[in-house]
Amino acid sequence: MVRRRVTTALIGTTAVAISAGSASAQQIEAEEFVLDNGMTFILVPRTEQPLNVAAGWLARVGSANEPAGMSGVTHFLEHMMFKGSDAIGTTDAAGDQAFRDRLEELREDLFAKIYEVQYPRMRDGEIADPWDPANDTPEIREIRAEMTRIQDDQKSVTIGNEFDKIYTGEGASGMNAQTFYDWTRYFINVPANKLELWAWLESDRLFDPSLREFDAEKDVVVEERRQRYSQSPTGELDEQFYSMLWISSPYNWPVIGWPSDLQAYTEEATREYFETYYQPRNLVGVIVGDFDVDEAKTLVTSYFGRLQDPGEPIPPVTTIEMDRLGTMVLEGSCDCQPQASVAYQGVPYGHADAAALDVVADLMNGRTGRMYKSMIEGSELASSATAVNYTLKYAGAFNIDAQVKGNATPKQLLAALESELERLRTEPVAERELQKVKNQTRADSVRDLQNNMGMLQQILAVEAYGSWQDINDYADKIDAVTPDDIMRVANEYLTDGGAIALYTRNESAGSGGAMTLDDALAGVPVEMQDMLRMQVEQQTATLELASAEELEEALTQIQAQSAMVPENMQPLMAYITQQIQARLAELNATGEAPASDEATDDTTGGEG
Repeated sequence: MVRRRVTTALIGTTAVAISAGSASAQQIEAEEFVLDNGMTFILVPRTEQPLNVAAGWLARVGSANEPAGMSGVTHFLEHMMFKGSDAIGTTDAAGDQAFRDRLEELREDLFAKIYEVQYPRMRDGEIADPWDPANDTPEIREIRAEMTRIQDDQKSVTIGNEFDKIYTGEGASGMNAQTFYDWTRYFINVPANKLELWAWLESDRLFDPSLREFDAEKDVVVEERRQRYSQSPTGELDEQFYSMLWISSPYNWPVIGWPSDLQAYTEEATREYFETYYQPRNLVGVIVGDFDVDEAKTLVTSYFGRLQDPGEPIPPVTTIEMDRLGTMVLEGSCDCQPQASVAYQGVPYGHADAAALDVVADLMNGRTGRMYKSMIEGSELASSATAVNYTLKYAGAFNIDAQVKGNATPKQLLAALESELERLRTEPVAERELQKVKNQTRADSVRDLQNNMGMLQQILAVEAYGSWQDINDYADKIDAVTPDDIMRVANEYLTDGGAIALYTRNESAGSGGAMTLDDALAGVPVEMQDMLRMQVEQQTATLELASAEELEEALTQIQAQSAMVPENMQPLMAYITQQIQARLAELNATGEAPASDEATDDTTGGEG
């Protein structure tokens, strides 16, 4: 199961950006039906939140599906899907289309000049970046100027953010979308009596998506990437580390894409990509909350049934990840806390060993976990340490990250991590310790399903890889894991042949300037920014009241989730991490000792 969990109010803001993927001891009762065009719907009526419905849909396409030269286009298309259609976002559909057609002609002309003139200049060493306007030739500069003039004229027929305004004007909230390696999903909370509005708006943008403001949105994504990687202390190093982990897999490139590819999309190619992967047979709709099933079926059949099945096959992902024959090490420096990371190739979703690797991660995590006891509380080498098992569609990864404490070094952290892994390989886990993890999984799973949006997110997450019914089966798979299973998977997967990153502090870099909340929100859709700003400000204000123990726990949870958070929410996670670390530094400077670990240790046989 894809593991993501939010357990503290300090990081609650990003809950909608993270799939709550730990599966459930609570049983989900759903009705599944398929439209004539092949689109699947999963309906979960429940009355725990009266008059509220969480609704969303999933496209089984992510960055792993992208062709060469178009990395990041899935994420970019997610942005473009909020531009509306011929019915939404414009006062003159025909005029808007004419502007877009002319812009596409100029865009193709611009790209031809860049490939024919600027790329050779780059290879000759004359310029560094063929896409940088500062390096434009006079002819290219004129094309850009003409595009700007048309874009300014196009604004006369454009209604900005109309898609969001319609929703919020009718009482909907929390509209957002996420893109990852294997999926893209869209979701929102709507009043129960506005389910038809949801069906109309969502089916309309699937039936007739507009790609207006194409170049302006590319600029937004370019800035989002800059904030995510260039402005983050470890961003560019982490990007290289994860690309180093994957040899041949399509997980090799970042979800947000490589910088040069972000510049090179055309509207025609992006629309073709949409038509290939947003076919009804590749879509799953999910509705959770207070609604009538028969009425919902009528609505989705009426609205989503108009989507046409082109009958074209979904292109398969054919490249299989190569086995790693040796360990690769990345050593770098940054304006950051010194740290060490280890990553191993794991298993894909549905693999027989996935549950055992999930248990291994849980054994190592938390204030009663092995790494806290040995590395944070014991040797005091680490200020934080987190293990996460990622099960993706075509492959998997097991990651361990730790930050140093005091004068410890990344190499000392690495040795301590290896020591913990060696224990797992050679010493059977005590039944009491194992049962504690199993109890915690069941308790967390129940919490994850307490509200409509949490349940919706779980179903969307699991449907991206398998079936919603996997949620009901997952706790039993965890219960079936034995000490022998843990030793076996530790020896098979968590051994030589991984990737290692060691980051030291770049003392010459200075402070580098702290990330601001404006920086963190730069890549978030405009319509979401005010809401998220208010939530983050409210929650970071509580840091003054939190103990060191609470802050450490929040930091551990964020680090466990960070690699799985959608790209546009990564800067927000980095900002919250920065604020927590700053507050911890203040507490350490004033000599406040971490709170004693008197946490309840529920290792009895019952469900905790």
